[in-house]
Amino acid sequence: MLSLNSDFQNLYVYAEPQTRRNDLAYKNLGKRCFDICVALIVIVLVLSWMIPLVGLLIKLSSPGPILYIQKRTGYKGFTFNCLKFRTMTHDPKADFKQATKNDKRITAIGAFLRKTNLDEMPQFLNVLVGDMSIVGPRPHALQHSAQYWNTMPEYRKRYRVRPGITGLAQVNGCRGETDQLIKMRHRVKYDRFYNRNKSFQLDVWICWLTFASMIKGKTQGS
Repeated sequence: MLSLNSDFQNLYVYAEPQTRRNDLAYKNLGKRCFDICVALIVIVLVLSWMIPLVGLLIKLSSPGPILYIQKRTGYKGFTFNCLKFRTMTHDPKADFKQATKNDKRITAIGAFLRKTNLDEMPQFLNVLVGDMSIVGPRPHALQHSAQYWNTMPEYRKRYRVRPGITGLAQVNGCRGETDQLIKMRHRVKYDRFYNRNKSFQLDVWICWLTFASMIKGKTQGS
């Protein structure tokens, strides 16, 4: 098992089959332009008022920071600080433990944020600086990467692209706790399919399904 102190940057990331020729332009330039444009729109029109408002509600709900900053595995195995609205009680000394259904650590406002996926909104800042993409494999905590990096060879392949705020796995129901190996295998299968077939049309479709899921109140998970 890998050390959690490792950034994984010295580990070989297996290559995926090449993206279809018709989508190479989008892969090489268009996807990043799409990410920047959408991220700027969301930051200016939504996050500019959402962060102060939600931040106040979080502070009133429980003491602690507004944002939850967690080290996660990103593009080519490098780690980055993934931003989320804090949805649980703050305990800086607590060991890593994935959220479970009816988790007592989740606050009242946190339950709403998680149900509507609004806790992920600060990640548009991650998109703007280049740590993430709007659509891609969800970034996992370093503990998960350490657990699966050497035991599930296909797991590494998901990091050949930037991780996303949402992804094909999430809109197909692969959300929440990965307490069984089969759940992680399903996620990896969808992530690899996305890596091989990513296109502008697919990204727009995934964004639409994610928005519909938010309206229905289906949590996306981490």
